Amino acid sequence: MRLPPDRVKLTAALLLLVVLHFVLRPLFAPSRFAPDLILVALVFLAIRTRPAVGAVAGFVVGLLSDAVAPTTFGAGAFALTIVGFAAGWLKAVVFADNLLVNALIVFAASWVRDILEVAASNQLRGGALGLQLLVLSPAAALSTAAAALVALLLLRGWLTAVPSR
Repeated sequence: MRLPPDRVKLTAALLLLVVLHFVLRPLFAPSRFAPDLILVALVFLAIRTRPAVGAVAGFVVGLLSDAVAPTTFGAGAFALTIVGFAAGWLKAVVFADNLLVNALIVFAASWVRDILEVAASNQLRGGALGLQLLVLSPAAALSTAAAALVALLLLRGWLTAVPSR
């Protein structure tokens, strides 16, 4: 059984983003502002498939990230499941082929993911919570959205929507 070429290209592009995440992220000095290319790959997958696929992928990615940082186990899975579903649902509401719309969706997904993770982990309070949610998270979301924009420009031909069955 042969896979459709569009599906192979999309899979290759998403795997490339995951590999680049682990190659490029250590190069950023303040790592809290490093772009999250795994989140970019998740959002690109969710936008180009169905919401359920995005939710399942978000849950799996969240569990894997939670396994690395077990102090807040479950917070990442919760947040990325919601983000994956919402990104898949948003493609039905907005025109998802526009570069800036994609970057805006990634920005929102990154910020919402941080808000949900911080709320679910219940580790920050007061000024630290405000600083995280109103300054650090939007700055990290901006770098992630910029990386998504670059990825879209470089991989545009590979990131076509996969037809539903």
